[in-house]
Amino acid sequence: MIVGVGIDVVEIARFEASLERTPRLRERLFTEAERGLPARSLAARFAAKEALAKALGAPGGLLWTDAEIRSAANGRPSLHVRGTIAAVADPLGITSWHVSLSHDGGIATAVVVAEAGGTS
Repeated sequence: MIVGVGIDVVEIARFEASLERTPRLRERLFTEAERGLPARSLAARFAAKEALAKALGAPGGLLWTDAEIRSAANGRPSLHVRGTIAAVADPLGITSWHVSLSHDGGIATAVVVAEAGGTS
């Protein structure tokens, strides 16, 4: 059963400028494994984290580093949560996450679906 769906878009150039203007922003938004990726990939991952929050009903107190978007060998993204995000997702019965990322025309976008009772 689908518990929540979120979508978000990020203007890549604007996001990249924010990263340059605020050096510690990478540390606040991304896990160590994510930080070295190019700006377009970081923008898509930030969009996914925003979409994740929307799928959960936008609760306060979420730490962005408690969500990590990983890419399989074939490029397929997967979402892994812990800490503050798991604390919100677990009582909702969320057992799997579906994520889609894209970037084109200067825009990064992401969709996240939270599912209860499904398989990862």
